[in-house]
Amino acid sequence: MSIDCPSPKNEFEKILLAHGSGGSLTNKLIHDIFIKSFNNDLLNKEHDGAVFNLNGNRIAFTTDSFVVNPIFFPGGNIGELAVYGTINDLAMCGAKPLYLSASFIIEEGFEIGKLELIVNSMKVSADKCNVQIVTGDTKVVEKGKGDKIFINTSGIGIVPDSVDLSPANVQIGDKIILSGTIADHGIAVLSARENLSFNSEIKSDTAPLNDLVEKMLSVSKTIHVLRDPTRGGLATTLNEIALKSKLGIMIDEMKIKINDQVKAACEILGLDPLYIANEGKLICFSEPDSAEKLLIEMKKHPLGKNSEIIGEVIDEYKGKVILRTTIGTKRIIDLHSVEQLPRIC
Repeated sequence: MSIDCPSPKNEFEKILLAHGSGGSLTNKLIHDIFIKSFNNDLLNKEHDGAVFNLNGNRIAFTTDSFVVNPIFFPGGNIGELAVYGTINDLAMCGAKPLYLSASFIIEEGFEIGKLELIVNSMKVSADKCNVQIVTGDTKVVEKGKGDKIFINTSGIGIVPDSVDLSPANVQIGDKIILSGTIADHGIAVLSARENLSFNSEIKSDTAPLNDLVEKMLSVSKTIHVLRDPTRGGLATTLNEIALKSKLGIMIDEMKIKINDQVKAACEILGLDPLYIANEGKLICFSEPDSAEKLLIEMKKHPLGKNSEIIGEVIDEYKGKVILRTTIGTKRIIDLHSVEQLPRIC
């Protein structure tokens, strides 16, 4: 008698939660449905936003929707998450964020007091980044037809002529810099959702990265791509870049920083921190000659003090991400085909 191990099923007639995980099913959904239908040069770059020329200015434009549960979590809430998330996507394009829109889908029965807290936190977050929320929309759905509140934010910013960030720019030899610890946001949300208790509170890393990016770009003209590893975590973001650039990525497990409490929580829950969302971290691909100088500058910033060079781009394993483990072995870090943590960003 033979036993066969079936391959994961990638063809589905209905949307699954895993289609929103940022993993292989998300990648397939985006390429087989959205990019196939909307096919154009700007979209096909698969960056965190579109960058185009408008009346002599280089404009970055991005949009995102936020469905986090719970809506209030240690270190933040859905409102500031929405503002910072869109500001960060603009920053990953090298843009100076200027204006946001904010659209709300609110379930009937949602408390006005909570809405006021969320909106006020959005105002404070936008002011902190010198960004204005200038337009929006509000919809109310019947009780049971939504889940408290969903927020969509779109943003525009100006990209300097000297800046050109794209996964297509990645080159063999590029050093990969990670700006800090990983998995804080995802574990903070999960602990709040499931009422998990740890020795000390795990807080989300939700933060605006535009100031850090501005300082990075001021000292280095050899940054090839920036990305914030949100949905799907560090592993998914690196896989997306490897696939787009058609080059290999080698990362060193010893160089990837994880807070002790977060690491313990992941071990207890059986979760891989490489795939857990972050909301205040970035990945930078830089030419090797300037990587150390860039790292020094990043460490001067509060949001980059734990920055580290975690790997490099290689000519082997094209389109793959390889992890050099703490014991010296190598393993492929692939796109997830399942949902680890639903609704955390």
